[in-house]
Amino acid sequence: MEQLTYVLKRLFARRIVLIAAVTLLLIVALSIFFPFISSVDPNGISVMERLKAPSAEHWAGTDELGRDLTMRIVWGGRYSIMIGIATALFSVIAGTALGLLAGFFRRLDAPVMRVIDAMMSFPDILLGISLVSILGASLWNVVLALSVVYTPRVARVVRASTLVIRELLFVDAARALGVSTARILYAHILPNLLSPVLVQFTFIFAYAILAEAGLSFLGVGVPPEIPTWGTMIASSLQYADMAFWTIVFPGIAIILTALSLQIVGDGVRDMLDPKLRKSA
Repeated sequence: MEQLTYVLKRLFARRIVLIAAVTLLLIVALSIFFPFISSVDPNGISVMERLKAPSAEHWAGTDELGRDLTMRIVWGGRYSIMIGIATALFSVIAGTALGLLAGFFRRLDAPVMRVIDAMMSFPDILLGISLVSILGASLWNVVLALSVVYTPRVARVVRASTLVIRELLFVDAARALGVSTARILYAHILPNLLSPVLVQFTFIFAYAILAEAGLSFLGVGVPPEIPTWGTMIASSLQYADMAFWTIVFPGIAIILTALSLQIVGDGVRDMLDPKLRKSA
């Protein structure tokens, strides 16, 4: 318990990190639990209520089909957050595996990194559009495409850390004792990669939410019937001049979530790396 308290004190040494963490927790909690305690149907169409401005009845107004935007933003948060988590998880797993192979086995370093470099030579959004166009527009295809886009980032970070760790004395001692390569990777190198991998997870989480919104805005992301924050903005674009709230409120949700994740990720990095730690 004391160790947990110490970690939390270091993580929240800067007040901005604490505010970002609370904001992120509120967004996640609302997305998960609010639909269960509200009787408003996020997909309920009411033509007579279309494009209503924010009011006491509809806090964020209504969209072009008369659907309550507050409920749709909360409901859509489930999909946007799920895309972010799944993308970050798949990217971290694949990137860690590739980075370990390239960093530990010298013969694999050059071929693996040339593939990684080739993938990183494409702009993220362009590569994402190309992959989604090939795979087809669906939620999991977007996750797969974004995972391919962000895996090289993790692989490069993990490779750089592995190159340093494999030369340390405790790894040499394990080799001298006859410890298997698999156990060295699992028990000695992988635990020391937790810090950079955890930071990359938080950053990719934020990047994926922004990228999904961008792909949906361009019409090549998640199908319109799935109410992510990106699809809400895309479907309401033609009504922006007469109902600005249909774009502003989903946009605020995206900005708050991505910014909170970035700040929390920055706080985790400062906590785990004393050299980068900033003064409170």
